[in-house]
Amino acid sequence: MSKKNEASYISLLDLQRVMQRVLKRSGLPVWHTLGFNPHIYMTFACPLSLGQESECECVDVKTEAEAPDFEQWKAALNAIMPAGIVITHVGPVQMKADLIAYACYRITYPAAAAAALDAYNALESAPVEKHGKKGNKIIELKDYIPQVEYTTEGDSLHIDLCMPAAQELNLNPSLLTGFLEEKFGLPAVSANILRKKFLTADKRCLSDRSVKDRLLGKTENFLAFILVRTLAFTQVL
Repeated sequence: MSKKNEASYISLLDLQRVMQRVLKRSGLPVWHTLGFNPHIYMTFACPLSLGQESECECVDVKTEAEAPDFEQWKAALNAIMPAGIVITHVGPVQMKADLIAYACYRITYPAAAAAALDAYNALESAPVEKHGKKGNKIIELKDYIPQVEYTTEGDSLHIDLCMPAAQELNLNPSLLTGFLEEKFGLPAVSANILRKKFLTADKRCLSDRSVKDRLLGKTENFLAFILVRTLAFTQVL
């Protein structure tokens, strides 16, 4: 699923509500939990930060259908999705979320940001404070982003980088944009952050067939949705 434009400002909880409402409206045969308050079983892999866009949002849903028509599901959901959210793929679950080790991003700045990036590259150390549920800790950005390589295209500047996204360590690219603002005055709001793909520990893309074939095999009656979610001042989920 892709999540872009205005949709980038939809939080994880609101995105869950969106998916539940869309699935209910679609009339598709989704499985509900048992008990006093049944609800649609749904899980998200690596929730995206508010205000960031993505081309690889992943949602797992359990279905009651024995042999679901994946293209029918995709068409039925996209027909009623809110602006900015697009289902790009529906298929059986092939792997678990804990196989994700890295997330790859494209950060787009105005071309004038080059001076701040060059200044970052000249630094020997770039400590930042990472906030977490278990407290705050200092992270050395240079251990994960020794140099920021960028390309210019007209009035824009693009940075492509991969950062840890595993359960034991998950680093957000906003750590870099925040540091550049604090240290060099480069406004973080001028950065458009787009998540492009997930990688396994051996740096292979989770969407590669060679990776899928050697991993866990599908989980019966579970479907995986790939969504695109885009960020920015003018984009929507």
